[in-house]
Amino acid sequence: MTKFFGNLHAVLGVGLVAAIALIALVGGNGEMVTSVLRWLHLFFGVVWIGLLYYFNFVQIPTMPSVPAELKPGVSKYIAPKALFFFRWGAAFTVLTGLAIAIHGNYAHQAFTLTDPNYRLIGIGMWIALIMAFNVWFIIWPAQKKALGLVEADDATKAASATRAMIFSRTNTLLSIPMFFAMIAANHG
Repeated sequence: MTKFFGNLHAVLGVGLVAAIALIALVGGNGEMVTSVLRWLHLFFGVVWIGLLYYFNFVQIPTMPSVPAELKPGVSKYIAPKALFFFRWGAAFTVLTGLAIAIHGNYAHQAFTLTDPNYRLIGIGMWIALIMAFNVWFIIWPAQKKALGLVEADDATKAASATRAMIFSRTNTLLSIPMFFAMIAANHG
């Protein structure tokens, strides 16, 4: 058991197989492709927003109290790995969401906000796109400098850390109405 649970890839693989089997068993709303896409969308969304909340509720507030000699443990090992899953969680959440909308034939109505039936999901999609843009084009480039993954002087590192924090907090703020839009659009 320890060997199995010590292997994250094996655990994730078995979890994926179990989820697909469950979808097949209960019929998954009668549409296997849509059900699998929805499950993947939810999975990647949990990874993305879970890490967003980890950064904002745990890492950012805790780092000032971490002794200087221990900070490299976070900045050199934990943060880069967490940021890897954070940015790819964002990318795959958006991609699976787009795939669901395209497969469901409502992407155009949602993005243009023209159909009242898809307006709320469209607003959620736009918010998520803004958030993903922030992850890839503002937070990640700033974090690379702040963490010393790319060359930067101390002033640039400090400014980059502040920039990453502000946009990370912006995404935390946006995640609240985004969740409402995504959930209410499908469940009232």
